[in-house]
Amino acid sequence: MAINEKGILNRLYFIAGCMFVFGIAVVFKLLSIQYLQGDKYRGLVEEREVKDVAIPANRGNVYSANGNLLATSVPKYDIAIDAVVSPTNKFEEFIKPLADSLSNYTGKPSKSYEKLIRKARANKNQYLLLAKGISYTDYIRFRNFPLLELGAIPGGLIVNQKTKREFPMGSIARRTIGYDRSDDDGNVTRAGIDGAFGVKYLRGVDGKRLKQKIAKDKWKPLTDNNQVEPKDGYDVYTTIDVNIQDIAHHSLLGQLEYYEAEHGCAIVMDVKTGEIKAISNLAKTKNGGYYEKRNYAVWESHEPGSTFKVMALMAALEDKVIDTSTIVDTKKGVKIFYGKRISDSHHGGYGKISAARALEVSSNIGLAILIDDNYSKDPKKFLKRLKKWNLHEPIGVSIVGEGKPFIPEPGHKNWSKNALPSMAYGYGISLTPLQTLTFYNAIANDGEMVKPRFIKAVKEFDKQIEGFDKEVTNREICSYKTLNEVRDILKNVVVRGTGKKLYSSSFSMAGKTGTAQTEYWMDDWKENPRYISSFVGYFPVDEPKYSCIVVIHKPSTKKGYYGADVTGPVFKRIAQKIYTDTPIVDEIQLLDVKSPSTEKEYEDFYKKAQTYKTVMPNVVGLPAMDALALLENMQVNVKVKLEGNGVVKKQSVNKNIKLKSNQVIVLNAL
Repeated sequence: MAINEKGILNRLYFIAGCMFVFGIAVVFKLLSIQYLQGDKYRGLVEEREVKDVAIPANRGNVYSANGNLLATSVPKYDIAIDAVVSPTNKFEEFIKPLADSLSNYTGKPSKSYEKLIRKARANKNQYLLLAKGISYTDYIRFRNFPLLELGAIPGGLIVNQKTKREFPMGSIARRTIGYDRSDDDGNVTRAGIDGAFGVKYLRGVDGKRLKQKIAKDKWKPLTDNNQVEPKDGYDVYTTIDVNIQDIAHHSLLGQLEYYEAEHGCAIVMDVKTGEIKAISNLAKTKNGGYYEKRNYAVWESHEPGSTFKVMALMAALEDKVIDTSTIVDTKKGVKIFYGKRISDSHHGGYGKISAARALEVSSNIGLAILIDDNYSKDPKKFLKRLKKWNLHEPIGVSIVGEGKPFIPEPGHKNWSKNALPSMAYGYGISLTPLQTLTFYNAIANDGEMVKPRFIKAVKEFDKQIEGFDKEVTNREICSYKTLNEVRDILKNVVVRGTGKKLYSSSFSMAGKTGTAQTEYWMDDWKENPRYISSFVGYFPVDEPKYSCIVVIHKPSTKKGYYGADVTGPVFKRIAQKIYTDTPIVDEIQLLDVKSPSTEKEYEDFYKKAQTYKTVMPNVVGLPAMDALALLENMQVNVKVKLEGNGVVKKQSVNKNIKLKSNQVIVLNAL
């Protein structure tokens, strides 16, 4: 028994010791939390209950060059009421008028609103939603409702503001106007002008307002005023001309629909300044419609095909390895280069033709021979010329996502003996439509290459924050001799070359057609051939004002795929519509028409004006406007009682009467 009692006591002592140690540990933890980590946990509690909530700033507007609104931020408001915070006397005084106001706003019975709010107060509901996603006008209306007009305290007004980006022009240039948004995972996606200039200019600075948590995801303001007021973003003025944009958009859309093409783009640039006046990007949807899916004009780098032949020929001309009269034998339209078969689209070939004619008719064989014969021993010489034009580098436009060009060099995995002849007619390399247009724009601009520009200015109201001027990237891409020769060829492409279907005696334009195979490495290409059609050039020919490129991917081969058929008509339509709808020069034709009666009236008027200085003239029979001008020049006050066709029939002061200073004269004109 003694042994058992001792064992029991030992167990009790052990348990008591454990409890003592546990107690010490608890006390230590409490002291640790209170004194060592107290601020941390108090902060967490406070953060969960009260915090500064961001008040979104209004994003700046995006305008066209004409001042038309392209993108704007529209605030939307959720209105709720804290049914508990109001004192009983205030609540009872205003509950019925508030219910009446809500009833007038929505058309629902006033009694139902009164019942709803009273129930929320009884249930201590601190967040009763009254309206969701309303406009600023309606928000102001709610703020003036009884009880709510007292503010957060004691009126119980809770306002949550969100901003929605809207595009007044609809889908036109939507991708280029762009956006700056975050997805559900917090990843920021920026596209177009809105994305490129959003962070620096458009976004603004958010404000802050102290709010208290009253339920899950429900917060109410603790004061009527913001701790920090939001600062709205600046406005961005683009180079886009809405008239030209509308022309480009619908011209491209109509052709895409007719040819059932996969996607396409069109760009119009001001030759002298580099300002982008229009940029349209359209892709086919599953149901056959078209929308702005991607900015193909800036992003998509692809084999340009025959439009690159201009660069190839210019390089050879500038290096003086050929001239425009150099004869090249294109055979019967088929030639083998290093085991690879090259053919021309013209059945039977062109035979022996000049270098200039080879470009006019877009002979693959002609350009391949010219470049291979003169550069195969020193390909770096040809590549050096292309690099001098910066064709191997992105332009560096402000819009995010510019595609990278590709030009292979010796040593690259894509380089072979066929690289040079393939490059001569636009294969084995890649450029974006905007990069191709920039080069052609330099040809139109007397050899001066300018950087494409989407922005004119950033403003805060009428105050300019920053301006964006023309940026020259290459003062002189070639000699005037080469430039003039190439411009003549591009004019003749339309007059007698591959673009002769587009020629009009009443309207001048110059450019180059392009037809390139795409996805030709796919096994099914022979059964299902795919092409990229393009046309790039400028207008008018003698004094170019605009340059333009149109690219259409994968048109239906059943309807056509050559550049002259698919994209050339879009280019022509854009150019002609620009002339028709937005004249480049406002001209007023002076008509040399003589009217004896008009001349006599003028002579009589002039004689009176010179004769009568202080004496009342006879103005009866004169047009009222002439009489008015005559008398006002004599420093007298004139009142005209006008009826009928406006000829003076009576004057209040007779002729030859000396006039007083500031005398009033009444004329009756019938």
